[in-house]
Amino acid sequence: MSDSPHLPEACDLLIEAGYVVPIEPHAVVLEDHAVAVRGSEIVAILPRAEARARFRATQVVSRPEAALMPGLVNAHTHNPMTLLRGVADDLPLMTWLQQHIWPVEAAVIGPEFVADGTTLAIAEMLRGGTTCANENYFFGDVQAAVYKKHGFRALVGAVIIDFPTAWAKTDDEYFAKAGELHDQWRTDPLIGTAFAPHAPYTVNDANFERVRMLSDQLDMQVHLHTHETAQEINDSIRLHGQRPLARLDRLGLVNDRLIAVHMTQLTDAEIHLCAERGVSVVHCPESNLKLASGFCPACALQRAGVNLAIGTDGCASNNDLDMFEEMRSTALLAKGVAGDATAMDAEATLWAGTMGGARALGLADRIGSIETGKQADLVCIAMDALETQPMYHPISHLVYCTGRGQVSDVWIAGQARLRDRQLVDVDVAALMGRVSEWRARISAVRSPA
Repeated sequence: MSDSPHLPEACDLLIEAGYVVPIEPHAVVLEDHAVAVRGSEIVAILPRAEARARFRATQVVSRPEAALMPGLVNAHTHNPMTLLRGVADDLPLMTWLQQHIWPVEAAVIGPEFVADGTTLAIAEMLRGGTTCANENYFFGDVQAAVYKKHGFRALVGAVIIDFPTAWAKTDDEYFAKAGELHDQWRTDPLIGTAFAPHAPYTVNDANFERVRMLSDQLDMQVHLHTHETAQEINDSIRLHGQRPLARLDRLGLVNDRLIAVHMTQLTDAEIHLCAERGVSVVHCPESNLKLASGFCPACALQRAGVNLAIGTDGCASNNDLDMFEEMRSTALLAKGVAGDATAMDAEATLWAGTMGGARALGLADRIGSIETGKQADLVCIAMDALETQPMYHPISHLVYCTGRGQVSDVWIAGQARLRDRQLVDVDVAALMGRVSEWRARISAVRSPA
């Protein structure tokens, strides 16, 4: 509503762009448009000339050669593990995890490790156009506080695992801390919580049943690695007489709250079960490739109607948080696996990296697209670089040839977090100093004198 019939409406921010890619409607590109923001919300998407006539903005950001899109949603992360980037490369999953990652974590993990690793991840994600992460790591209370401090949107997982860690020693302690985490953050506009039982091979039936009961009571998502490797499937059949998804179904967890990560080993029946139950699948192509875990049938899932999201996994197994590269790998790998060049086209892939992730996290009513009433989680990408010229189809370029270094500006809930490639409210020099200290400490653990 305008201040008077003759005066323009007030808004806090008006972003003008050569191309606005709203995601919804699907595959649409709006040329020479603007997005108006008031507070944390998008209030209008309209042609630039109309926007200037209708709104009186406190700040105008004009990017005539840029594409403006919703922030990317990294739907599976272990962000404190940025401090373990490159610690153990070129190894299969269980060797990598049991002989390298878990021993190092046991030596160094604690609140400071989690806080510094999360801060480093936030900085990297912002510079790469990611505005929301689905987190799965210990010390969720520390992670949530760090995400909140930096104005970053996150769904923070409360880890459940069958053995003692620095975070919790007993089943009851894991669940008590999960309850405390949920109680503390349940009304926060940026931070949400989920249950994060680690994997079928590290969580027993009783704890899965407890997760299911609490998830139903509290309406919380369940974020779980599953069907990641052939070995996991074989071990489940040997120990439980069932494949992992069948076991989860028996325990009541295969439903629309389940965020199933990796899913490289699937039958047609399992794909259709996920579609029927509303399960979201998070595809982590580069981590799966690096660990030789297998190939998620992304095209088959998408065509069956399964909600598909994209994640980077942690930096210890990827080794970056680059969602633009992850989208490109998603599209290319899907074509190779399906034997079909039309599989996972650019539009479907960009949807998975934005709305697919938002839907998986239970946030589709707030983020994932540029629509009035939604949160202003927005990313501006400079498209005038020689690497993205000439440009015939902006969505094609965003998936197939845009580099994260072209991200110029990022807003979360209407607040600038990256401005002209410069991080806002991040002391980069201090962060780099802490990272250097962690490198020395972790190196000493890896190679004791």
